[in-house]
Amino acid sequence: MNPEEKKNSHGGARLVKQQKPPKQKKPKPNRTPKEKALRIAFIVLTVIAALIVIVFVAYKLLVVKPEIPNVVDPNTEASPGMEMNGPKLSGDRKEEFYTFLVVGRDTGGGGNTDTIMVMSYDIPNQQLNVLNIPRDTMVNVPWDVKKVNSIYNWAANYDKDGIDYLKEEISYLIGFQPDFTVVVEWEAVGELVDAIGPVWFDVPYDMNYDDGTQDLYIHLEAGPQEIDGDEAMQLLRWRKNNKIENGKLVVYGGYPNGDLGRIQTQQDFLKTVIETCLNNLTVDKIPALAQVFFNNVDTRGTLTVNNIAWFAQEAILGGLSMDNVNFMTLPCEGAWVYSRTVGNKQSYVTPIPDETLEMVNTYFNPYLEDIELNELDLMIVNEDGSLSSTSGHVEDTYAAKPQGGSSSSSGSSSSSGSGSSSSSGNSGTTSTSTPKPSSTPAASTAPSATPTPVNTPAATPTPEATPTPEATPTPAPTPVSTPQPDPTVPEVGPGMEPVE
Repeated sequence: MNPEEKKNSHGGARLVKQQKPPKQKKPKPNRTPKEKALRIAFIVLTVIAALIVIVFVAYKLLVVKPEIPNVVDPNTEASPGMEMNGPKLSGDRKEEFYTFLVVGRDTGGGGNTDTIMVMSYDIPNQQLNVLNIPRDTMVNVPWDVKKVNSIYNWAANYDKDGIDYLKEEISYLIGFQPDFTVVVEWEAVGELVDAIGPVWFDVPYDMNYDDGTQDLYIHLEAGPQEIDGDEAMQLLRWRKNNKIENGKLVVYGGYPNGDLGRIQTQQDFLKTVIETCLNNLTVDKIPALAQVFFNNVDTRGTLTVNNIAWFAQEAILGGLSMDNVNFMTLPCEGAWVYSRTVGNKQSYVTPIPDETLEMVNTYFNPYLEDIELNELDLMIVNEDGSLSSTSGHVEDTYAAKPQGGSSSSSGSSSSSGSGSSSSSGNSGTTSTSTPKPSSTPAASTAPSATPTPVNTPAATPTPEATPTPEATPTPAPTPVSTPQPDPTVPEVGPGMEPVE
């Protein structure tokens, strides 16, 4: 069979490609206008639902409720078998009640922790309370000048981290250990003011101070005015005025009630900043505010940005208002105590036990059970100049001996926020608790003519007018008997810049 025949054969015909008829398009359904609208609405709702799921997932990833960290028990350093009183570290807690230690570090003043605050945020009741601890508050430490703002710079001499040591000592003042620690560089306030716009504030005094060594130049006139970021830093750092008179530097003015007046101004200004921030907060300002936070805030690893976002959410949704933001100051009274290393009497404030206890339990205690006096370690200046403590033990054994008299003021500092009732403090209150643990160096002895505190080694640097971490060790001078305060002598000691 030739090829042509094969092609025309039946079998070959089956192999011939058949031409398929073109597909007919299905006619579009004729939808009514109502059906078309419903179809579009369905598509839109589907897209919205997908977006909601995405936002919800992102929200869950970005906004995280913080967990209460395990508190560090300072008693772990105590001797085996030693039973002792101390800060409350466990117990049934109030619902969603969080506490913070906020430390303002002044990098312009050598990194001193001159601003120390304890905060509590009661979320169910939307109450934010702030307690200022004056920088001159006396604390139970083994070195000579016992001001709370000396702890940060002195911690390295006792092989401790400055902020951790400060947190430990604050826990002895308030009876519990704050949940979280936040370290803020003071520059953050100025940057925050610049981010939200000028703040209208009534400057209480003419402020004029120049110190080239700190690059500190303060020049503000008294009266209501707009304050920008640079002026905010001047306002917050001012203590006294100075000027050149007859070729000599003269220091004058200042707050009549010393550092307590400075705390009051800081509280008033911070309240104004918070209120301005709440009133002026817009979406376009959020990136700048976030940058201020990242540049100047250290949460010591215990709080994340996600946790901060959760607190912000609770404040916004819960309706936190300035009416429920209360600033107060640790109830205290003034006292002069002789310094064996500086050679003059130092100005302190000592907490008033009963009033402190009441304020802590009313506004800051995170536990359902009240804190008791034996859980506090509050210093007391006795008539003979010796020091004692509500804990029954003084870390500096030399300071516990009579010093030849003391001078103290009868006034006390009370709450500057919402007031709390108080009873008269019992400055003679003591307890029989055992000593709190301390990692101080080994005790040393000295001749009777120049007694040295057993808890303070001779090699430990002593406080000077302008302390630095590289301070040269200085031997302790012989104590002067029956010293009297000299109003012409400037107050000096660690962390008391600017030194006049």
